[in-house]
Amino acid sequence: MAGPEVQVVVAHRARATLRVGDVFLKVDPDRAGIDAEVAAMAAVAVPTPRVLWREHPVLALERVPGTALGTFGGATPVGAAAWTAAGAAVRSVHETPLRAAGAEAAASASVPSADRLDDACAWFAARGLLPDGVLERNRRLGQQVLGSPRRAFVHGDLQPDHVFVDEDDRVTGVIDWSGAGAGDPLLDLAVLTLGHPQHLGDVVAGYGRDVELPAVRAWWAYRCLTAVPWLAEHGFGPPETYPETAVLLRDGG
Repeated sequence: MAGPEVQVVVAHRARATLRVGDVFLKVDPDRAGIDAEVAAMAAVAVPTPRVLWREHPVLALERVPGTALGTFGGATPVGAAAWTAAGAAVRSVHETPLRAAGAEAAASASVPSADRLDDACAWFAARGLLPDGVLERNRRLGQQVLGSPRRAFVHGDLQPDHVFVDEDDRVTGVIDWSGAGAGDPLLDLAVLTLGHPQHLGDVVAGYGRDVELPAVRAWWAYRCLTAVPWLAEHGFGPPETYPETAVLLRDGG
């Protein structure tokens, strides 16, 4: 009898993730990155995938139960209560002591860079992917996150398909900690709601703290502007089809 098929979850030049039944295999040549990911999962007070084994460059993780909040650019299969529970889980992540997580140093993806924003805007301008006015408005929004004094332990890539909940709207797992480290906590809230702005209020309600909503929207712009060139250069298809491009058009129009 045939065993489970091998499914490619994501693959690019930096790393790849495969699924075989209920086991996920992350292939990453960066040993330090894998070490940091395992340390992050051990430090946070939210459910994370169980480490089955690791043998460089492979990390084997057990599948977490539940349903993902949704996909970026797609519909969400869960209601407002699940998004509120996710907001509470994000607050718990941000309460993780940086020293305990071994994350005193900032994760590069979590720290906004003026050079990276300028390079991304030049990339867009050279290709004419956005109307000039839309690009300029998003550039101005993205500049608002530069030099942010906010600092906490962050997931770094908290997309809605990285958060799983059960039928009782309890968070059952948060996956993909490869970008975890010190950074602006509003980045996590922004990435989580980027494609589902209608649930920003639900997430903030669960987060239970005052949140600068304009800063979240500024992170939407920065994240999309800087992500699209990277995705295009790593073979993710035509950039005009990306949900990130749709967000830039949505918020910069």
